[in-house]
Amino acid sequence: MNQNQMMQQVKKMQAEMVKAQEDLASTSVTGTAGGGAVEVSMTCDYRVTGVKLSKEAVDPDDTETLEDLLVVAMNAAVGAAQETSARRMSAVTGGMHIPGLM
Repeated sequence: MNQNQMMQQVKKMQAEMVKAQEDLASTSVTGTAGGGAVEVSMTCDYRVTGVKLSKEAVDPDDTETLEDLLVVAMNAAVGAAQETSARRMSAVTGGMHIPGLM
């Protein structure tokens, strides 16, 4: 492979990565806790887009449990976003790990 072909491949991969990042910014994932009592939605660029709480999850005398459920749901959503991002970027890079992408 000559240098010109390699540069064309690099430019193509860069364009595919930009497209993948744009797609991920509009891809939504959800994390839940407490059997679905708390649900957090976010995009794969880590913007929280929604929080749903069941009435059962809200007890004014026990805010600590709700706080814990929110942490669990947020962490689950972040994990789902990371997994989705890694899978999408791996498809673009052919499984090659590129530092700083994920």
